[in-house]
Amino acid sequence: MKIRFIINPTAGTGKHKGIDNYIAKYLQNYEIFYTKKAGEATEISKDAVRRKIDAVVAVGGDGTVNECLRSLINTNTALGIIPCGSGNGFAYHIGMERNTEKAIRQLKNVKTKYIDSCSVNGMPFVNVSGIGFDAHVAKLFSNLQNRGFSNYIKIILQEISYTPHKYSLKYDGSERKITAFMIAFANASQYGNDTYISPMADIKDGLLDFVIIKEFPRWHIPFFLIQIALGKIHLSKYVEIVKSKKMEIRSQKNTLIHLDGEPYTTTNPIKISLLEKSLKILQPYEKK
Repeated sequence: MKIRFIINPTAGTGKHKGIDNYIAKYLQNYEIFYTKKAGEATEISKDAVRRKIDAVVAVGGDGTVNECLRSLINTNTALGIIPCGSGNGFAYHIGMERNTEKAIRQLKNVKTKYIDSCSVNGMPFVNVSGIGFDAHVAKLFSNLQNRGFSNYIKIILQEISYTPHKYSLKYDGSERKITAFMIAFANASQYGNDTYISPMADIKDGLLDFVIIKEFPRWHIPFFLIQIALGKIHLSKYVEIVKSKKMEIRSQKNTLIHLDGEPYTTTNPIKISLLEKSLKILQPYEKK
C-alpha cells in the first residue's frame, strides 16, 4: 500500500514535529507533502486520487481531515489520520492513538472500510458540524493565533451568555419550529479531547444524529460539562437527538455554521444530508 502523507504544519500545538523520522522508522512505501496555505490539502488529495495512490493520511486536526476528504469521497483512495490538531475528534472516534509515534505504528496494521460522509449545502464533512453556539465558538477559535484545547474551553466559558436562535426544521415528512442553543450534526461521536456531543453516533449506520440543545438555565452549565465528559449528554432533559438521513433548517438571523470545526457562512435553506458508505478509510484493528 502506498501512502501520501499530507502534513499541516500549523495545526494544533506542534505535535507533527519529528514525524518524518517516525514515518521513516516504521513505513516504507510513502511520500510526504507539507501544506503552505488553506485549501492546499484538497488539491494534493485530488492529485493522489488521479495517481491512484492507495491512501491519503491527513496529519493535523479535523480541519485538515475535512480538506482531504473533499477529494476522496466516492473514490478508491482511502483516508487515514494522524491526530495532530487541537481536538482530533474523528481520529479518536476511529481509534487512533493520541501519541504521534504510536499512531504511525498503527498504520502498519489497519483495515480499510467504507463509512458514511455528509454534506451541508453541498459542502462535505465527516465528523461533527453544526449551527448555533458551537459554530459561534468555532469562528472565534479560528481567529486565535495560539490554539489548543485550553483556549477552546476559555472561549466557551467567555461566550456562555450566547442567545439561542429560532429555527424551522424539516425532516422525515415533518415540520417544526424550535428555539435552540445549538444544533449539532453528528456523524461521529465527539468534537475531540473526549468531549462527546452524541455518544451513540455511528459512522456506518446510514443516519445522522441531529443533536438539539434547547434553552436551558445557565446554572445548569456545570451539569452539561460533566455529562459531556462522561458521554451522557444525550440523557439531559434539555437535549433531543433526531436520527435522520437529512434535515432542512431555516434561520432568519443565523446562517453561520461550522464543518468539522471550521466556520463558514451559508445561505437558507441549510440542507444537511448523509452519503451512505461514500468514504473509504484506514481504521486500526482493535487492541486485543
